[in-house]
Amino acid sequence: DLQLPGMLHAAILRSPFAHARVKRIDVSSAAAMPGVHAVIGPGDVKGLETEAGYNGAPIAAVAADTFAHAQRAARAIEIEWEELEVVLDPEEAVRRELLTTAPEPYERGEFEHGLAEADVVVEGTYRTSVVLHNSMETHQAVCQWVGDTLEVYISTQYIWGVRSAVADAFGLPGDKVRVVCEYMGGGFGSKNDPGEYTYVAAELSRRTGRPVRCALTRREENIAAGNRNATIQKLIVGAKSDGTICALGGEFINAVGWSGWSAGTDGPMQMLYACDNVRTVRYGAKINTPPMKAFRAPGFVEGTFGLECLIDELAAKLDVDSLELRRKNYASANDGKPYSSKNLMACYELAQESWDRRHEVRARSNGTWKHGVGMASQIWYGGGGPPSYAWIRITSDGRAQVVTAMQDIGTGTRTAMAQIAAEELGFPLDRVEVSLGDSSRGPYATLSAGSSTVPSVGPAVRAAAADAKRQLIEIAAQRYHLEERVIDIENGSVVSADGNLNTPVEKLVEVLEDAQILGKGARGPNPTGMSVLTFGIQVVEVAVDVETGEVRVDRVYAAHDVGRIVNTLGARSQVEGGIIQGIGHTLSEQRLHDPETGRILTTTLDAYRMPTAADVPEIVCAFVDKPDEHLTNLGSKGLGEPPIIPIAAAIANAIRDATGADVHELPISREEMLRALEAAKKKERRGAPAAV
Repeated sequence: DLQLPGMLHAAILRSPFAHARVKRIDVSSAAAMPGVHAVIGPGDVKGLETEAGYNGAPIAAVAADTFAHAQRAARAIEIEWEELEVVLDPEEAVRRELLTTAPEPYERGEFEHGLAEADVVVEGTYRTSVVLHNSMETHQAVCQWVGDTLEVYISTQYIWGVRSAVADAFGLPGDKVRVVCEYMGGGFGSKNDPGEYTYVAAELSRRTGRPVRCALTRREENIAAGNRNATIQKLIVGAKSDGTICALGGEFINAVGWSGWSAGTDGPMQMLYACDNVRTVRYGAKINTPPMKAFRAPGFVEGTFGLECLIDELAAKLDVDSLELRRKNYASANDGKPYSSKNLMACYELAQESWDRRHEVRARSNGTWKHGVGMASQIWYGGGGPPSYAWIRITSDGRAQVVTAMQDIGTGTRTAMAQIAAEELGFPLDRVEVSLGDSSRGPYATLSAGSSTVPSVGPAVRAAAADAKRQLIEIAAQRYHLEERVIDIENGSVVSADGNLNTPVEKLVEVLEDAQILGKGARGPNPTGMSVLTFGIQVVEVAVDVETGEVRVDRVYAAHDVGRIVNTLGARSQVEGGIIQGIGHTLSEQRLHDPETGRILTTTLDAYRMPTAADVPEIVCAFVDKPDEHLTNLGSKGLGEPPIIPIAAAIANAIRDATGADVHELPISREEMLRALEAAKKKERRGAPAAV
């Protein structure tokens, strides 16, 4: 909603082809149209390229008085294209070695030997689809040059990363780029970098001498804003008859797209269970589809779906309790590294009651609707790390201001920072405010991705508050002729151990007049030689209409171990949001493209079905809420990503419990559900147990 004086609006011309090269481009007609102030094309700025590797790739851009003027002018740009070969099959790309990076193998122990010792072996191929972020606020930036300084107002998860990338792109010192993000409407991993829209706005602003907004439309969000990539996972597990897992293996193909990175789909298999013999290999397929961008626990959402479905199929084949199988294979270290803290077993204990409901839930089944219960475990990072810095300013009116150039991406971290400072200072919460979101008006803070904001910035805020409090107590000791050790601050008042002193902080600091107290804090390193991870489990109840293939999620119980909980309401909101988002990608969300041309077909929310309030089940949240004693002065880990990780597998496992059908592909549309039900019937007719 930013409106700067004289601001122009940009529109981007995008490739209609999945793979093509610009042979000739003529912008003269566009430049001559009414309201147009500047036109740029391939090579004029980072992000506009001659070769388009996907349908929707940016080619040229126009700045005009209104967005409508800019759109009309962009359509008037004349381009002669050379169409190139289109590769859309990720397995073909791997065969042809069309990769974003070299294959990434991993092995510990002796996989073949472990598999040979197994009494039971289960194999399966699991597929996940492309999922779109669909942030409420689309990707956008407003740029203006003030003298030789570039100001960037942007919806971003990483103020300092944008500052660095934009400075590099325009050959500027970092201090000549100011990045501002006071509020934003969602990112989910897709707004970690500037994006071509920022470079376009900055270059058009430089050429016109006026502010320029470049904002993606909702249709552009669906083709060019990034996505969770599709995956193909070929997995195998071997176990002893008593349930001890003795071998885990997997080939993981990430359909990365034209650009992006190959996320750790193999991570859960390597880390979640105690198994001496593990072998994985991961490929990043470069195909002619829009670019992958991080999406809320990238890789681990997809990898957990495959692994946890495989583990439940193993439990069915062994005829053992799924939760007991997970307890039996509980990992006490991560590749030899001890955990800074791990309370997954406590999560299992919290979830036991919900898991025990499965007999009651199954009893609700009738001829049409089948009910079942499933579960899945979760592992993820979330420990954060240095560097991050914070200041706390206390003025003569006795109020505290937290200053740090982090960003609140809608997860409530602004409130969390105020709570941390208030608790450490001994101030009421309403006497603490937080200033953030401006690279020129606060110290460096880390990005809001990887569940890292609170565990990275929170300790710096707490250290700054402790520094400010120390200075307040020094002043009190001098003013009231007491020793510092007997003075404290409680609920906004300076108090003494003997009870003789109880005066408001504002009365103490009135002596400052125009002076201020400035507390400074920094985030230290993570514990050396330890693995810092988050854990959890979700138990899901579903109902399946075996006639139509409709799947309904009735209840989700989520228990998570993320260290100390700073804000319980905010934590529950994160869990609920992650689960709802996960239900979407499990049951309904799927980006489709033409299998011949690569053209994106689902460009609106009519075609791309996100969950609504009608799809939201009962959600029950529980937290271990035990501080990680080895991790910083706060003991908190991140919670942004853990809740979305296990939900797909838990739903699929509940479907198997209800119907005996194995679901190996996301989303679980009605068509996919009916296919799985038919496959289960064929197994039964052959005399094999449906779950094997």
